[in-house]
Amino acid sequence: MEMIAQINGTINGLVWGVPAMILIVGTGVYMTIGIGFKQFTRFGYVMKNTIGKAFTKHEVAEGAVTPFQALCTALAATVGTGNIAGVCGAIAIGGPGAVFWMWVSAIFGMATKYSEVTLSIKYREKNDKGDWVGGPMYYIRNGLGKSWGWLAAVFAVFATLAAFGIGNATQANTIASSISEAIKIFNPDVNVGTINLVVGVVLCVLALVVYLGGIKRIGQVCELLVPVMAVIYIVAGIGVVVIRADQIPSVFAAIFKGAFEPAAIAGGLAGATMADAIKKGVGRGVFSNEAGLGSAPIAHAAADVDHPVQQGIFGIFEVFADTIVICTLTALIAMCGNGIENIPFGQAANQTLTVAGFCSVYPATIATVAVAIALSLFAFSTILSWGLYGSRTAEFLFGAKAVKPYQIIFSLVCIVGTTIDLSLAWDIADTLNGLMAIPNLVGVLLLSPVVFKLTKEYFAKVDAEKKAAK
Repeated sequence: MEMIAQINGTINGLVWGVPAMILIVGTGVYMTIGIGFKQFTRFGYVMKNTIGKAFTKHEVAEGAVTPFQALCTALAATVGTGNIAGVCGAIAIGGPGAVFWMWVSAIFGMATKYSEVTLSIKYREKNDKGDWVGGPMYYIRNGLGKSWGWLAAVFAVFATLAAFGIGNATQANTIASSISEAIKIFNPDVNVGTINLVVGVVLCVLALVVYLGGIKRIGQVCELLVPVMAVIYIVAGIGVVVIRADQIPSVFAAIFKGAFEPAAIAGGLAGATMADAIKKGVGRGVFSNEAGLGSAPIAHAAADVDHPVQQGIFGIFEVFADTIVICTLTALIAMCGNGIENIPFGQAANQTLTVAGFCSVYPATIATVAVAIALSLFAFSTILSWGLYGSRTAEFLFGAKAVKPYQIIFSLVCIVGTTIDLSLAWDIADTLNGLMAIPNLVGVLLLSPVVFKLTKEYFAKVDAEKKAAK
């Protein structure tokens, strides 16, 4: 195990090192320029045509889901434990300035996610069941040609394996541990091992029931879960920030100063450099909103839309909702609730910082249970979405016959995830995520002219229709 950990650590250092950060952020900057800064100049249009039409009912074609269901399925994967535990960890290790760099990565990540989703719709195809399938493996192969099939396969292999870790075992483990902690408040002598096993079995059964219903059922469940869990968390979080509003000026001062001088803000970060804050902030942003990983386009590919850009704008909203709204709220809950001076800088931290932030305003029992429920909903929705991602990549590699066996194995991994120590699994999953990003970003960059052309055509038509309507 020690050797595996060392090998993984070496690979992880390369995958998430400075070159990778330059590739991730650089792609976002390049795509932002290429699409004409649409995440800024068309922000109103994006909001109006995404969340503004969220509850508009319309019929969808066979083998497809509504654009909003596709968004919720993708958001279900991105809005997960990283939004609560991960953000707190980034702040503790990278300092308050990590939040600033998380914002930067999100701003440019909007363009990357927009491009991924647009390409996913452009190059999607129908599978044997008549469902729309797409994602990096399809836009690399169909967009760049069959000679690039090896790169598409590389992405699919990494995604198929990563799904078991970051999309399942680690999420199930988080659910089990948060539920155990909440139950221990009422019964300190409870057998944690038994609780974890029961939680694992329940997750396994629930996941399998949803998967067997196909893409439509996954979309329907996520459409129900995601808005509910997001609204509950946001409302409760705003309560903390409003009540502890006196902390807001010092928190934002720490964020902006800490972005460039992390050691000057927190004594526990003595020796910390701007590079450390950037690495933690950008890494956490990508880990949370998945811009550049190539996972979300797999869900978006099933959307019933007439033009690729129609769904591409949902990618912009997705990153905005995940990072700018929810991750920022988590950071404010932790720092406003606890106070900057009480953050254990330089030490590992998880959801306990969020719990402590809620406890500064709400009764401890209610806060702990509420965070446990939020984490459980976030993590379970992530399991559902990554099960879809993994089964789609397995289908690409081995054909339709691989889908059902994969979903069964994937569901059973929930039980494994709740009953073993997953510290190494987290690290390996992080490495696989980074490995996914490389072939995907290569594909996005090589196909960037297609994105630019589609964007120009679409918004020229939007402007013409708007002018004609006057």
